[in-house]
Amino acid sequence: MNSYELMVIFTPVLSNEEFKAATKNLKKFVTDNEGECVGEDTWGLKSFAYPIDKKTTGLYYIMEYKAASTLNAKFTIKMNRDESVMRFMITSLDKHAIAYNARKRSGERIVKSNPVTEKEEA
Repeated sequence: MNSYELMVIFTPVLSNEEFKAATKNLKKFVTDNEGECVGEDTWGLKSFAYPIDKKTTGLYYIMEYKAASTLNAKFTIKMNRDESVMRFMITSLDKHAIAYNARKRSGERIVKSNPVTEKEEA
């Protein structure tokens, strides 16, 4: 099974209950197709840099899951049929992205090294 990350932008006219039902439906779809939902993150209502479908905001939702690669084709069909989904993107995760997401979920502080300042300190 491969690791993937799904980012979905839902239409902003969804109520809170409809948004929760839609995200629950996505998790159910993964588990019904022999996948495993590893983590999820709800960003909520965010503004766009440019209008999409004459809307300037959208509800962001991110889910990390493990599944067979054949699930992504089914996911694409499902997303294209759903009218509440404005945009979506499925990304395949490598080992570094999986480790980064695991640290982020656990609450561990992520420190980035800066090679320029390291040379000045030495």
